[in-house]
Formats: sequence, structure tokens, C-alpha cells
Amino acid sequence: MRAAWVFTLGAFAGVVSAADLPGSRDFDSLPRYPQAQIVAFMEQPVLERTYPLDSIRRISGRLRMSDQVTASGQLTAVTYLLPAVHTGIEAFERARNSLLESGAELLFWCEGRECGSSSLWANEIFERSTLYGPDARQAYLLARLPGDSDRFMALYGITRGNGRPYLQVEQFSPYETLGVILPNPATLLRQLKSTGELWLPRLPQEPTAEWGALLANVLRLDSTIRVALEGEGAAEWHEALTQERIRARRLEAEVSEESGLRIKLLR
Repeated sequence: MRAAWVFTLGAFAGVVSAADLPGSRDFDSLPRYPQAQIVAFMEQPVLERTYPLDSIRRISGRLRMSDQVTASGQLTAVTYLLPAVHTGIEAFERARNSLLESGAELLFWCEGRECGSSSLWANEIFERSTLYGPDARQAYLLARLPGDSDRFMALYGITRGNGRPYLQVEQFSPYETLGVILPNPATLLRQLKSTGELWLPRLPQEPTAEWGALLANVLRLDSTIRVALEGEGAAEWHEALTQERIRARRLEAEVSEESGLRIKLLR
């Protein structure tokens, strides 16, 4: 389903109104970037929404990605025009940190040219041509929001060639449970190095084969790092990772009463 967007004149003419688009609103779970203005807003059910879990490209006229989340559900999308003295990536980083602090789990995170073509993100994924800009000045992530239900939030920050910065924020609630969705290994490593830890509250105390293989792949991406495993199942996860041929000297385990698994980077 193509999105039915409502726009302000200022989004195209460069005239910043003192007020947001009538009828628009912020997300309760995400503070607004200072002095940002809502220039487009949509809230409606969609028959199909796709969020990439990989960089995107066009091959033989078709949009390609190695992994994705696709479902029908309820979509709320907000486009923010940011103050001209800031960039889309600055707003993206603030929003990302806010999501992590609230307990959201990153599924995919890319920046710059590694995301693929900005034109594809703008026109094919978010259906907002205003979001098109230089590939090097973009960032995207998809996160699973905290709680038992399937709720996702997507962020896309861009600074256009004319210097105008935008942040796209979308919250999506699928109608049906999607089950296990594994995050991208490179994303988990990026998060671990950026924040110093990974918190995976959904992981059970008893390790599963798919998550054991995933976490081992994260550690194989950089064989120089050492980590501490914390949580009620820390000892079991330590054993599972050594069985995946991660050397024991790269791992420490500290059992606690916290559910899930917390992985801390040891400097």
C-alpha cells in the first residue's frame, strides 16, 4: 500500500512554519530533537510494510536486500525538519541513544554508503522523496521496542545536498506475531563497540542454537575483543560460546538475577 502523506508547504518551499503540521504528534517513547518541526505525518493501517535488515540495492530493476521484516499492521510515520545548523545523523544518533536507554533492541544499523542508495531509501522504503540526499550523509536503523508485543521503530537520518536535514521516525505494530527475528551480527558488534555493552533481555537462560551461532559470529567479526557475560544464564551462555569455538580466554561470566543476557566489552 502506498502511503497517503500529508505535507506542509514549508517542506518543499523551505519556509519553516512556527507550528507543526495540524493533527500531527510526537511519539511517547521518543523525545523530539530540539527545535525540530513536523512537516509530514501519517497514521493508518498498511497491507504490507517492509523494513530492510541489510543494505539495499537495485538489481535488474528490482529492490534487493538479504534480510527484511515484512508484515501488515498499524503504521505511524513522522518526518521532522531539523534546525539548519544540525545534521540528520546528529538527530539520528540522539534518537538511537534514547531508544537504547529505554531497552529497545537493535536489529539493524547502518551509516553512510554501507546503507546503499539514499534514493532507494527515500523513494522505495519510506516513500518520501524529500528524504533523498548524498549516500554518505545517511543513517538507518530498525529496533524492536521493549515489551512483550511485536512493535518496531525505524529511524532514518539524512542531510540533503542543499543542506536541509531530516529525521524520519516510524513506529510499526504488526497484526500478527512475527516470532524470532535475529539481529544483524555487524549491528550487534557496532553497538557493543559504540556503547560498551549489549543488553538482550529476550534471551532465555538456556541457550538456543540460533542465538549461540549468532553471538559467536559477532565475536568472530573482531577476534581482538574480550567480553563479560552477565545475567541469570551467564554460565550457560559461556559454555555455549566455547562450544561454538570462541576461546574461553575471551569470555568472562558473572551470574546475576537479571533476566536475559548482558554482554559488556572488556577494555
